[in-house]
Amino acid sequence: MAPRVKLEKAAWLWVETVKPEDIKQEHVELAYRINIPACNRGICRRNCKGNPNCLVGIGEQVWLGEIDENTFHNIDDPNSERREKNIFVGLTNLGATCYVNTFLQVWFHNLELRRSLYKCQNSRAQEHNIDSDYEPQSICEHLQYLFALLQNSNRKYIDPSGLVKALGLDTGQQQDAQEFSNLFLSLLEETLSKEKNPNLQNLIQQQFCGQFFYVTICNQCGRSSALPSRFYELELNIQGHKNLTECITEFLKEEKLDGENRYFCENCQSKQKATRRIRLHSLPPTLNLQLMRFVFDRQTGLKKKLNTFINFPEQLDMEPFLERKLDQKCVYELSAVLIHRGISAYSGHYIAHVKDALTGDWYKFNDEEIEKMEGKKLQLGIEEDIAETGKTQSRKPKCSKGYHCSRNAYMLVYKLQEEESSDSLRTNVEVPSFLQKLVDQDNHKFEEWCMEMANMRKLSVDKGRAKHEEVKELYDLLPAKDGEPYEFIPLDWLKKWLDDSTATKEIDTSIFLCSHGKLHPDKMGEIKRVSLQAAKLLYERYGGGPRLDGSSLCRDCVSERCRVLRLKKQLDEDYKEISNLVKRMPSSEGYWVGKASLRSWRQLALEQLEEDDHESRHSNGQTNGQGPYTNNKFDLDVSGGAEDETETFNEDIICNHGGLSILEAERKLVSTEVWTKLREYFPKAPEFPHIQEPCRQCLTLEQEEKDNEAVSKMMALDQKNQLLNLFHEKNRPTLIKWPQGTDRLYIVPLFFVEEWRKFIRRPTKSSPVSNVGNSLLLCPHGGFMFTFDSLINGEAQHIALLWPNEWEVISRLFIVDKPIVIHCVRQTTADSSTTQYTTQPDLCWECRESFLFQQQRDLREYTQATVYIRKVIEDKMTAKDGTPELNACSSEAEEEREELPKVDGDKDPDFSQSQDGAKRMKLNDSCEASAATISGTSMIKSGGIRRSTRHRKLRGEKALIVSANQTLKELKIQIMHAFSVAPFDQNLSIDGKGLTDDSATLGSLGVIPECIICLKADEPVTDYAAMDDAYQEQLRRTGPWADLSCSQLGLIIWCLGWSGAWAVSENA
Repeated sequence: MAPRVKLEKAAWLWVETVKPEDIKQEHVELAYRINIPACNRGICRRNCKGNPNCLVGIGEQVWLGEIDENTFHNIDDPNSERREKNIFVGLTNLGATCYVNTFLQVWFHNLELRRSLYKCQNSRAQEHNIDSDYEPQSICEHLQYLFALLQNSNRKYIDPSGLVKALGLDTGQQQDAQEFSNLFLSLLEETLSKEKNPNLQNLIQQQFCGQFFYVTICNQCGRSSALPSRFYELELNIQGHKNLTECITEFLKEEKLDGENRYFCENCQSKQKATRRIRLHSLPPTLNLQLMRFVFDRQTGLKKKLNTFINFPEQLDMEPFLERKLDQKCVYELSAVLIHRGISAYSGHYIAHVKDALTGDWYKFNDEEIEKMEGKKLQLGIEEDIAETGKTQSRKPKCSKGYHCSRNAYMLVYKLQEEESSDSLRTNVEVPSFLQKLVDQDNHKFEEWCMEMANMRKLSVDKGRAKHEEVKELYDLLPAKDGEPYEFIPLDWLKKWLDDSTATKEIDTSIFLCSHGKLHPDKMGEIKRVSLQAAKLLYERYGGGPRLDGSSLCRDCVSERCRVLRLKKQLDEDYKEISNLVKRMPSSEGYWVGKASLRSWRQLALEQLEEDDHESRHSNGQTNGQGPYTNNKFDLDVSGGAEDETETFNEDIICNHGGLSILEAERKLVSTEVWTKLREYFPKAPEFPHIQEPCRQCLTLEQEEKDNEAVSKMMALDQKNQLLNLFHEKNRPTLIKWPQGTDRLYIVPLFFVEEWRKFIRRPTKSSPVSNVGNSLLLCPHGGFMFTFDSLINGEAQHIALLWPNEWEVISRLFIVDKPIVIHCVRQTTADSSTTQYTTQPDLCWECRESFLFQQQRDLREYTQATVYIRKVIEDKMTAKDGTPELNACSSEAEEEREELPKVDGDKDPDFSQSQDGAKRMKLNDSCEASAATISGTSMIKSGGIRRSTRHRKLRGEKALIVSANQTLKELKIQIMHAFSVAPFDQNLSIDGKGLTDDSATLGSLGVIPECIICLKADEPVTDYAAMDDAYQEQLRRTGPWADLSCSQLGLIIWCLGWSGAWAVSENA
């Protein structure tokens, strides 16, 4: 089938030979494309919108032929959410909570922990009414309910959002898994300590807590001191090691204390060289071994992951590592391996391999998915198939029988090996009745949901089958045969009828009607012609209307369209003729036409025709300008002159007073022949013959404007000649060195001088200055706001200094509200001479002190201010000789320049006068920087270059945005991101004064906006063992969570992330 545009053009080709009054029924049917052949399936790939008889590609392909029942619904089988037999229950990943799920599965499989938690008092669960949902409150209640669901739920996986929300964790951000484990056990231990049952109060210690001693021996006197310490897990360094035994051996190895790390011996009463080592005293039933894969990189200030292969056994004998031999056995069996898949410490995925304590089978827990390992063996599988960041990949070492090797394992859980016992109480853990009641309630909800989903699937299938039969019945009846009755159905409705995903509404054809209540010819691309039999069945089943049949073809719309199209064609011919006539030599007689109107007259004429056509349409109809009969050449023409379009022809040369515009450049004189043709299209257009005079009022106003410009030029020239030095900034007085020959200087606002110079330079573009405005420099009491010393020290940037003779001129030319004078009084005695400076009016000390107080307050209470951090190396700036950055923007360079002062001979663009023989001023490069003086406008350096008040950033210097209430610690974190220097390696100072108090605010430390803070970075310390010793010493003295409440610990868990990595560093 031909494209839509061709079909629409072909529908109106007959208008070239047929007048509107000669239209017959055959022409109407051509306009509505009634007789276009229908398309056949298989030949037409998609629906032809230009053909109302094309019923192919409207969605019928889905329904023709046999259909699978699964296509009638999008509901998954609810049984896929059901727990499989002999498979554990998974946990939903809430976004980035896979690390939480792994630990929960490990703790669930700790039978003693699960059994003890079930014994915790829970009055809320025991008294719960099954008619409402159970909502746990405390951490123990959440764990009880979660473990009970994991044990006896019918679901394939459950949602741990209740516990995660109670802990305050961010589900969208992955936290540090090791820190979460430590903090959660500490929080659980504190919660259990409040239980009445004494066996539950020390549950965490009994299961996970061991003890070792820090043993220090003085090399001088041999005195030995042992400091006990508890541990819940052993943190083992894996860098440089290949197996678990090496890691444990390094953890217990002897360490020498010498140099600055010497030990203070109480027996010797002085610092002595000593040796220190860790001695294991007792081990818990559950031994957690943290493999320190996530370490802090001091160079980047971030954590990184060590992808080192570590070999570890299934059975671990800890007896060789104990100092004191115990009667009990110290052989441990591997019960869980926690895996981090990924090469980054800030992303990746956590899974857990856990051994079932009852059957000995290994399971892989990957959030919702649970997989049982074959042969009761641990199989790490694809968890080790990750890409390394280095150029070469290390091969996985071979493992002996009973050993495993991993480069992603970050925690190993070993359980103390026990003798096989037939006591079922030690192996079986029963869910208490009050918890089982809650589990049964949840299982009942799950079964109801499964039944509801199954019913929905059945209803969807039944509905789909009925729809299938209906489509097969009606689609064959849709095509309308030649000579038989027909009706029109909207194409969009037919598509929705064949689309099973949307509900079928009643048929609405009201938007296709013209102003005469019939089918509009412009809508034929959105409607289809169907047989009367098919239309009757569709309206009976779905209703709607109004119904459009063969009598709905609108002859009036077709006649009006014919008239408009014929006029458009005539318009193109007239456009060519008028264009040729306008290009001829202009005559002295004719009519004035606006140039903008002349450029867009064809568009205006077409719009008039379109408006006539639009009045006969329904408000929902499309404009003819979008149809196939739109002249493409005309469209391009209109777009080119869109900016000159005018709404009404020839109104662009009418002035505000209703007369002919005085702007001759905006109008053109055309011949009488041209105007006659234009008049046919615009009979109401304003007419101006060539003898028409321009508006007299406009001419008068134009002359007045020219006279005012001449007066402004004369005024500017007169003021410039009288104040030439002030205009060129020549021979300006200064306060640093009082000028000879005068005892007083006058002060005016710098704003006045700048505005006056603007007027002098461009008198026709700027308004003349009439008022000096000295009240800007005075307080409400009429006193002066500045002292002589403050003006010398920088506050002169708002004032301009004048000579007495200049003041006389200004007083005569401008309105002066209040003169301000600085007097220099010299007193000479036989011994010495003194100079005093006074102002008139006198200084207002009260307002001056208030001004200084507010100024200091602004320096202390700022927000979003800029400070500059300059890195120094061995007390030398990183930027060589303070060289500014070469990539400074050009706008800064432009602001640094000051235009050269003009001398008498320089020509001013606004004046035609000049003085011969004048020479340009030369730059004086021999002047030193110390000769810079404070003038009335700015700080002038030698050579006429203005000193910029903008801070010039040096190479290696960076700007930071800070606030006064921000702490020094927060500033150091910003500096770490900008310079990659860790906070504890930063030495900050301002003007030689060190900034050391991390908890103090920047405002209290004297950090003000635009100040420069020097940063000196210490070399990274490689003795991580010393740093760890200091941290362990701090833990022994206070304990990590000694003074924290349950709610505070929950907040700490919420604050996990990279900030937790600073805990070790800062304590160290």
